[in-house]
Amino acid sequence: MKKETTIRLFEQKKIRSAWNEQDEKWYFSVIDVIEVLTGTERPRKYWNDLKSKLIREGSELSEKIGQLKLAAEDGKLRMTDVADTEQLFRLIQSIPSPKAEPFKMWLAQVGRERIDEIEDPEQGIDRMMATYLRKGYSKEWINQRLKSIEVRKELTDEWENRGVKKGEEYAILTDEITKAWSGFSTKEYKGYKSLKKENLRDHMTNLELVLNMLAEATTTEISKEKKPEDFEQSHTIARQGGTIAGNTRREIESKTGKPVVSRQNAKALQKPNNEIGA
Repeated sequence: MKKETTIRLFEQKKIRSAWNEQDEKWYFSVIDVIEVLTGTERPRKYWNDLKSKLIREGSELSEKIGQLKLAAEDGKLRMTDVADTEQLFRLIQSIPSPKAEPFKMWLAQVGRERIDEIEDPEQGIDRMMATYLRKGYSKEWINQRLKSIEVRKELTDEWENRGVKKGEEYAILTDEITKAWSGFSTKEYKGYKSLKKENLRDHMTNLELVLNMLAEATTTEISKEKKPEDFEQSHTIARQGGTIAGNTRREIESKTGKPVVSRQNAKALQKPNNEIGA
């Protein structure tokens, strides 16, 4: 199944999801949905108990639940129980929650938005911009962030063409690029900005985003030119692309006397009139 994985938000709570292009359906992590609806700290146990209850009642719903590899808290891909929108509507009926009706409306909206975006991709861009604006980011930062998404997509498309495996191999190459241009591994970079599971790019300053884009765009161009035949060759190219941006970073720092990599995270970036890159 060709799929696009992403994180959807319901009342600021993360719900892992995947879009199936073949049947044009969203699939959502059942564990994440249960955690949102119940507020339980043990959603897996709740789900296991609920599955047993459904089986005792003769329901076939639990048997129809599928599994997909979704990113876990540690960033690794693991098989996770998932359900499509129709299955979730039925599942919600078995979960007493005051959030049930708002969640049903959210599910319907998510499905409608995706169909709209397929017919008119600009709607997806407009919706993303509106989301960042609501969070308090400046329009200048948002324009850079949207461009960074385009650059990243071009890179992952190139990796896919070269046989790089999604998940762990993508993460290894991304880490190599990040370390080569910034001097930090992805984990160290997040720690420097006091982040945990958040998306690192959403916490970069304008200048950090620009250099990260330079590193990824350069890696893409080198890969297209050299046409690597295995992962090790792609790994070498990732280091080369990151190093070029790293040289630019050091040049900037030598002229400004200030480090490019900033401790600022989204809390600082969303403040009005903040000094990006400080």
